[in-house]
Amino acid sequence: MSSMETDAKLRLIGVVEKSGREESRLRVFSEFCAGLKRIEHFSHIIVLYWAHKRDNPEERKVLLVYPKRHAEKTLMGVFACRSPSRPNPIGLCIVELVKVEGCTLTVKGLDAFENTPLIDIKPYIPRNDSIPDARVPNWTSRGPPT
Repeated sequence: MSSMETDAKLRLIGVVEKSGREESRLRVFSEFCAGLKRIEHFSHIIVLYWAHKRDNPEERKVLLVYPKRHAEKTLMGVFACRSPSRPNPIGLCIVELVKVEGCTLTVKGLDAFENTPLIDIKPYIPRNDSIPDARVPNWTSRGPPT
């Protein structure tokens, strides 16, 4: 195996300081704060985080799941759903950006816990990130958003 197949280096950029039903706070570490320049021009951002509560050998071995928050109980591969149990516990959430204060972002709609490490933040750009005619299975149209 090449080093590309076995090694990867991940630098965490911040942490979820507060997680709440309505608003959450993301603190970006000072060394990455300059990367937030002009982020306030976006109404929504994409947050990539490390689902640290699922980072254990058992959860990383999970490849088949029954999506829990949907009515249809069909066994699925983790790459075909948004299960937090997966080989690399990376979470993704599109949130509303409420305000920016220095290195702290206040957001709405985050599905991560307090103290969750942040991997990356990207702007949500509708013409790039929304595909209106995308094909998805019927079960995705029922149940709560994931």
